[in-house]
Amino acid sequence: MHRRNFITLLGAAAALPLAARAQQAGMPVIGFLSVRSPETSASQLEPFHRGLNETGFAVGSDVAIEYRFADGHNDQFPALAAELVRRRVSVLVAAGGNPSALAAKAATTTIPIVFQMGADPIAAGLFASPSVARGNLAGVVSLNVEVGPRRLELLHEAVPAATIMGLLVNPTNSTADTLSRDAQAAARALGLQLQVLHASAEGELDAAFATFVQLRAGGVVIGNDGFFSSHGKQLAALSIRHALPAISTRGEYVEVGGLMSYGASVTDVFRMLGVYTGRILKGENPADLPVYESKKVELGINLKTAKALGLTVPPTLLIAADEVIEP
Repeated sequence: MHRRNFITLLGAAAALPLAARAQQAGMPVIGFLSVRSPETSASQLEPFHRGLNETGFAVGSDVAIEYRFADGHNDQFPALAAELVRRRVSVLVAAGGNPSALAAKAATTTIPIVFQMGADPIAAGLFASPSVARGNLAGVVSLNVEVGPRRLELLHEAVPAATIMGLLVNPTNSTADTLSRDAQAAARALGLQLQVLHASAEGELDAAFATFVQLRAGGVVIGNDGFFSSHGKQLAALSIRHALPAISTRGEYVEVGGLMSYGASVTDVFRMLGVYTGRILKGENPADLPVYESKKVELGINLKTAKALGLTVPPTLLIAADEVIEP
């Protein structure tokens, strides 16, 4: 399905009357919390719907979905989660990383929650340990925070002459401190100086890149956060405008003009979110479902952007890449 058509259908599916009719007719309703906007969510929702289909649920005929989009603002999740709880959805899908998972947990102890996180849920405070009952929680965990140091290594391979690197993190995400600490350790091991800057609003992105230039950074690692994922085009444009090679977490970043991406497979993570949601709708207890660890990571490289930045990407990176966008 073409992305534009998918977004059109998504807008219709998000309309409140559909969910209201579904509840009146006894059809289950899924509440879906996303950190993105409707326009940037297709790559996540397509595999999520596929996972639902694998368990026997077709959106619109077997199940309805109420979407709530935070549009990159993590502080919106508590209110959005509370709204979906008031709607008495059958399952609450917290698909916006740590902030959405924590907000969903605070909003309900009875509605089943399927969470998506890029970090250790125990360290994030979602539950105490795997052996302790998780109550209404099931979820999918990826390696996005764990592979943070590897992003710095990959960027260093692409721009080996750089001695100063930048790291951009969102201070409203609980993973920010871990990302910063791990990246500092990796920078020391590589003999690099690392400058860490914060951004959680669109205007702060422009200021951050301008500051990185002033700090003489030779490249920027963009941290694991839905706000950055939802502003991939802006970040890619800033990278080119300031001649600052950058690497992000999501493959969409290279598709919209970013240089490199390295992170968890969006397809694998969100398909499993759909599968787990469907299994719960069929009656399985969330606490009985093992937390799924998505170990698949993908490297993307945009050679058109590399050319614009005056870079020659080493053959070793090109061989390792899962996706290469040619000039």
